Amino acid sequence: MKLAVFHGSPRKGNTYKATQIFLDQINKHGETQIADFFLPEALPEFCTGCQLCFANPPEYCPHAGYVAPILEAVMQADALVFATPHHGVSSMSAGMKNLLDHLGFLALTVTPKAEMFEKKAFVITTGTGSASAKKPIVKGLKYKGVNRVYALSIRMFIHKWELMPPAKQARCEKALRRAADRFVAVKKRHAYLSTIGMYYITKFVIKRYIGKGGYPYRYWEEKGYFAKRPF
Repeated sequence: MKLAVFHGSPRKGNTYKATQIFLDQINKHGETQIADFFLPEALPEFCTGCQLCFANPPEYCPHAGYVAPILEAVMQADALVFATPHHGVSSMSAGMKNLLDHLGFLALTVTPKAEMFEKKAFVITTGTGSASAKKPIVKGLKYKGVNRVYALSIRMFIHKWELMPPAKQARCEKALRRAADRFVAVKKRHAYLSTIGMYYITKFVIKRYIGKGGYPYRYWEEKGYFAKRPF
């Protein structure tokens, strides 16, 4: 299985530890190829909201040099893993938010890729607000058409994994390994109802309000999305 793994922090602390346990368990199911991206190093420039990627192919992004290898890894992967500590007001790290912003053109409402409808994704979050931090990531991945999105939030109040009580370390590791086993076993399923609904709404809006002159219209027409849904 090919995996693209996005680390929301360069610290290699609690979130990294949790991710390594998860990946170690996946490796036990057979050979894996992992493409690691550590944020913000892999994408140091913040999205400016210029929307050039909404009206043009993604290479028009001013940060295309960073985005291109990430997009290639995403397209080639069978599964995606997004790992981030909770930062600020119960949200993901700035690096992770920046990644999702730069991939905004993959949304069903813009220029979705057919490959995304074949993929599964897993979100790992740690920290006091870990449960809240995972929600926008899960929602964002569903908007991009990912076939199945799963998540595990590990709530902790300590800055080093090793300082947690041994019993809690064991519980967290057990939960991560169990989640990894289930994730490997997951097969492609019917698209989410939200994905189907968004497809038909977007199809109507693009045909009715954007029209043939707009890039999204040309993209959808070229991909055959108006005639047949891509999932």
